Amino acid sequence: MATVTSPAPLLYVRTTLLDVAYETHGPIDGEPVILLHGFPYDPRGYDDIAPVLAERGYRVLVPYLRGYGPTRFINAQVMRSGQQAALAKDLLDFMDALSIPQATLAGFDWGGRAACIVAALWPQRVRGLVTGDGYNIQAISQSLKPRPPETEHRLWYQYYFHTQRGVDGLTANRRELCQLLWTLWSPSWAEGPSRYGLTAPSFDNPDFVEVVIHSYRHRFMYAPGDPALEYIEQALVPQPPISVPSISLCGADDGVGPPSLEDDDVEHFSGFYRRQVLPGVGHNVFQEAPQVTLQALLELLER
Repeated sequence: MATVTSPAPLLYVRTTLLDVAYETHGPIDGEPVILLHGFPYDPRGYDDIAPVLAERGYRVLVPYLRGYGPTRFINAQVMRSGQQAALAKDLLDFMDALSIPQATLAGFDWGGRAACIVAALWPQRVRGLVTGDGYNIQAISQSLKPRPPETEHRLWYQYYFHTQRGVDGLTANRRELCQLLWTLWSPSWAEGPSRYGLTAPSFDNPDFVEVVIHSYRHRFMYAPGDPALEYIEQALVPQPPISVPSISLCGADDGVGPPSLEDDDVEHFSGFYRRQVLPGVGHNVFQEAPQVTLQALLELLER
């Protein structure tokens, strides 16, 4: 599947902290499906997925995360947090603002983290979960333990963001840096270079740098979190299980987090769960493998 569809009309909804920009497809009374992007991506990653679900009668919503595209903070004084609890709370607030009691979620990277947290802590809000690369809830208390050298090498950009040089570099070269990450993380994705230009404008958001830098510092305990979100972070310390029906899609060619031979995440899922490793697919798993993603979503939606 290689056809790029035209973006849906852009809508906005106000939550407690944000004016969230989102695209919607399908009937307003259809069963809701929320598709969540990661860093450094945006809703364009679902252009080959959302319209097909809409044609089947589902109400599909694709928001821009905080710090991306037209989404904006309401208050200039609000902390530009990128921590995992902020992403999850944004998702809950988004659902509440649109009066969505329950939805099927799909997300990877940052968006997968938000989806996993909501599925773990508020399972009544989630009918099913398609997660990119398994259990995406950060074990922050373990983050300072050294990892194998090859893993440390792949995380160079995170350590770069811990420095002022990284802040300045992301500020001055955000499009070039993010394009490099696309290339490194999806080395076998032939369409990646042509698709990047559709997504790159989302990084011009005035809060992008601050949110990104905080995200990668907080996860290593190099930056404090938002005090208002501490109750969520504390609830995540024991690595709560995900009980909702879940499918994990992993790119075999993922350049930042290649999947292990054995599924290390299975113990974190207490309900229906299966893992699928996709040959020739990198980190941007849903955009690189839209047909497999659709099949996974429909499997959960039709259960």
